[in-house]
Amino acid sequence: MINQQQLWDEEAAEKYDTPGEGMFSPEVLGPTLEVLSKLAGDGPAVEFAIGTGRVAIPLSKAGVHVSGIELSHAMISRLREKDGAEAIHVVQGDMTEAVAGDNFSLAFLVFNTIANLLTQEDQVRCFQNAARHLAPGGRFVIELWVPQLRSLPPGHQGTVEVSRPGYLLVDTYDVLNQHVISHHVGFGPELSDGRVARIGRTPHRYIWPSELDLMAQLAGFELESRWADWDGSDFTGESRSHVSVYRLPAS
Repeated sequence: MINQQQLWDEEAAEKYDTPGEGMFSPEVLGPTLEVLSKLAGDGPAVEFAIGTGRVAIPLSKAGVHVSGIELSHAMISRLREKDGAEAIHVVQGDMTEAVAGDNFSLAFLVFNTIANLLTQEDQVRCFQNAARHLAPGGRFVIELWVPQLRSLPPGHQGTVEVSRPGYLLVDTYDVLNQHVISHHVGFGPELSDGRVARIGRTPHRYIWPSELDLMAQLAGFELESRWADWDGSDFTGESRSHVSVYRLPAS
């Protein structure tokens, strides 16, 4: 089993932020913050796997009182270097059990991070921990990719997900255990003479939407809504990701 603390080390934290690009781009962050701010309302929010504060810091600056849980010391250190981080209470620990408070109106876990928990048991425990943090009627929001098993060619166990100059992403599947390893291959003139590649690997346990809903039910949640993206677009059989909003009973 890969140690997540070692996976998200100082080097990973240093390279994690890509200001203005990718998941840090305004077109990605803007709709995310808008939805989360609306769902939090006047109440506090807690982010599971807060990372370097990509979402939490701008959400806090928008007026939401934000707390967080993060396993990686290195990611927390990176977060603490940023403007606005002083307003955010962060607990170092495992999001399946660490406690950042209670009576939150919103808990959220974004950018596929629940898949970093590599067993079904831990993923269920994550839902249960979210329920412990929330006030009656509180919501738990998860952003997650949809497994792309239909893309697997017959007899093969991997798919090329991204191919662009200097970067290749290949996902390999273990369908028996619902595991996928993402192989990030970087190459180019900055690496030796351009003929040597650098490979990083990240493991995940993929979850079907229906399985995710059952995990939620086990923790006392009901599915309130599901979209294909933060823009509220319809979730269909062709969607490659989803934003799911779960809610506890009001009393």
